[in-house]
Amino acid sequence: MGILDEDVARVREATDLVALASEHIALKRVGRRYQGLCPFHSEKTPSFSINPELGVFHCFGCQKSGDAITFVREIEHLDFVEAVERLAARAGITLRYDDASYSRERRHRERLHEAVAEAVAFYHALLLDAPEAGAARRYLRSRGFDGDAARRFSLGYAPEGFDALSRHLQAKKFSRDDVVAAGLAFVNRAQKLQDQFRGRLMFPIWDARGDAVGFGARALDGRPPKYKNSAESAIYHKSRLLYGLNWAKAEIVARGEVVICEGYTDVMAFTLAGVPNAVATCGTALADDHFLTLKNLARKVTLAYDADAAGQAAAERCYQWEQRFEVQFQVADLPAGRDPADVYRDDPAALERAVTRATPFLEFRIDRLLAASDLSTLEGRARAAEAAARLVAEHPSDLVRDQYVMKLAGDLEIDPDSLRGAVARSLASPQSSREPARPGPQRVTQRARGAVDRRELDALRWALLAPEAMSGRLDTALFADPVAREAFDALVSWPWHECLERASPEASALLQRLAVEEPPAVADAADAAARVFVNLVEASSQRLLATMLRRGDDRSVEVKALLDALVSARADEHWSAAGEIAERLVGWITDGGDRDG
Repeated sequence: MGILDEDVARVREATDLVALASEHIALKRVGRRYQGLCPFHSEKTPSFSINPELGVFHCFGCQKSGDAITFVREIEHLDFVEAVERLAARAGITLRYDDASYSRERRHRERLHEAVAEAVAFYHALLLDAPEAGAARRYLRSRGFDGDAARRFSLGYAPEGFDALSRHLQAKKFSRDDVVAAGLAFVNRAQKLQDQFRGRLMFPIWDARGDAVGFGARALDGRPPKYKNSAESAIYHKSRLLYGLNWAKAEIVARGEVVICEGYTDVMAFTLAGVPNAVATCGTALADDHFLTLKNLARKVTLAYDADAAGQAAAERCYQWEQRFEVQFQVADLPAGRDPADVYRDDPAALERAVTRATPFLEFRIDRLLAASDLSTLEGRARAAEAAARLVAEHPSDLVRDQYVMKLAGDLEIDPDSLRGAVARSLASPQSSREPARPGPQRVTQRARGAVDRRELDALRWALLAPEAMSGRLDTALFADPVAREAFDALVSWPWHECLERASPEASALLQRLAVEEPPAVADAADAAARVFVNLVEASSQRLLATMLRRGDDRSVEVKALLDALVSARADEHWSAAGEIAERLVGWITDGGDRDG
């Protein structure tokens, strides 16, 4: 069940991987390849490379590799079908599915998106023009947001009416089932549709690709709950969504930083104040799923919560996220007790300054602690030192802890060793709630055992990048390494992308790594290809000769004579002669020494 293979192939062919990757990272052309900083792990020196001719990428740091579909899956955390659909929409390709029920499900999801988009337009028009939306407009003005802001963020107003939206959507030919499944209404006890949101200021929510999925709705008359979100549905999963990500994604990538807020108006405030890389959770706390999305966009995470709330955040989770997702947490320098939207109303420029002056998470917590402490007495400094030591002990890194010990010792005029002792006691305390740090992401190496022989890699590289030079020369039997052998066999058996799909993960990764390497510059391509061929055959012939000698095979003398001649021609760089001898030896190798003479 899924998309037809030929349509998947069309999407691959129609997608420019370099253009696609350039939307997320900066690429520079180096020879025939493009290189940049890997979007999948933190690095300072570019190790991410793209082969535009073959349409594949490989990172020599974290070892991730693949094609355009893989890239989209990794960047946006999509399944295979979603990634293909995303690229198909980008290329203007209509996809076909091999299962009718599957096609119906995809169409159903599209219909729900359309229903929510129509609701966005309906609510927005009411906010701008309807007299009954006056309270919503007044509330926005009280927060410092004018009509242009309302239009920019497509804000809306849900009327008090019993079923105004439901009737509008049904008039637009949406079925009752669609309206309910989209979370816009429910069936009441009278078996009639009743709007889910009434008398509220509406904040539309889009997913990362810009499809309307739901709403956050604020009460205007004080009745609980203050905020009400769309119910979970086939298209709305609040634990995975970030409000504003559809607008902010490009800026987050460009700046390498994401600003995370608590509320919808906070995102609006930051964006209007010149910080367009702000997002907010949709009525939930930060969770792993959020960072699975964000880690591929930016490595710096700035928390822009109310300052007191940020100080009370669970340190263990932040430190675990720092290690697990290779992100760096810092806290915006907001005034205590004020949220970003409040700051924006009085001084919009202060929001940008707050982000610029953000401090690392632990430093922020310690600064808040010391600011609230009495440091004018020896006893007060000692109490502050003990409390600060408990905060320092929560950090998982020995080196970071010791740096803060040294800084605190100077600030509080306390002996560093005494402070280290306090940190050690906190670490050893059975009452400590600090969880052991999770290990950071494991670097995936090609294999745990030894690397593939260089001569076999050279041969594979030429077979991949200059197949015409190796045509008719190479054979699977020349490769001793099982992964290299499988990679070569797949390369000569199937078209490129099918080869990657059919080969084992190890063989596929090896081929993709070689594909993005820049071909070595050579003065004479024919001699260079012959050299690679001869070196590979020499190594294989040595293995064959050793096997024949162990078996006591008298014909080993013939193989040895050929091998000696090959070595002599190679030493004299007579590549034409060496190539002819190598071709004779290949016959012995492919027969495993069982030739008739």
